[in-house]
Amino acid sequence: MRRKTVLRAALAATAAIPVALAGGPALARTLTGSGTAPQLTPPCDDGDHPTPEQIEGPYFKPNSPQRTSLLEPGMPGTPLTVSGYVFGRACLPVAGVLLDFWQADANGAYDNTGFRLRGHQFTDSRGSFALTTIVPGLYPGRTRHLHVKLQAPGRPVLTTQLYFPGEPRNNTDTIFDARLLMTVRDAGGGREAAFDFVLDVPQDPGPGPGPGPSPSPGGTWAVGTAYRAGDRVTYAGRAYVCLQAHTAQPGWEPPAVPALWRAA
Repeated sequence: MRRKTVLRAALAATAAIPVALAGGPALARTLTGSGTAPQLTPPCDDGDHPTPEQIEGPYFKPNSPQRTSLLEPGMPGTPLTVSGYVFGRACLPVAGVLLDFWQADANGAYDNTGFRLRGHQFTDSRGSFALTTIVPGLYPGRTRHLHVKLQAPGRPVLTTQLYFPGEPRNNTDTIFDARLLMTVRDAGGGREAAFDFVLDVPQDPGPGPGPGPSPSPGGTWAVGTAYRAGDRVTYAGRAYVCLQAHTAQPGWEPPAVPALWRAA
């Protein structure tokens, strides 16, 4: 199990699911109908590569309004929610990351005089973001896509684009990059998408497993122990059952990560 998979599960367990996504998971790589995860941006794993860059295109405008919803009254188009996390190079979430989105309307046109379908937001303390918008329309020469700029505090700007799976024009668009495919599903008359970004942000992954188990006070749970689903431990006088296979690390004590441990 990858480090980010466990971290993402723990983050999700402590977060309230957005109303628009209440009918299902909001995590990247979990929304495919077949259950098979597509190959997306390289997952963060100490020393791995960040999310690929893409060209800005001719329609970017600075100074967009800060907002998480780009919808306006009477706006035509299929509703779309996009959610996910922003991670650094050590698979740890990055708070306070600026995400500036812009896109075409349902007819494939960009608003170049105002800020329709343009807006920026910041990741929260868990490194998560959520955008409410519409599915962008098509225009000559391009497949369906969203534009985004990301900037972690004090770091360079990453400019990239996000794509929709199953689009016929994906095969003919010379800019298209399969690593930037979102996971997308139909839901409630709209569509739900998810994507996790990996920024080139140096991070200390924290202490890894030591040379031997380090028992917790008053319990059998120990840092550095490889646990399997179904394993039982005690911690601070309570019994817990393991829900996901993982290697215990500081900060992943059973009471702190309900995605990994259930009180017995």
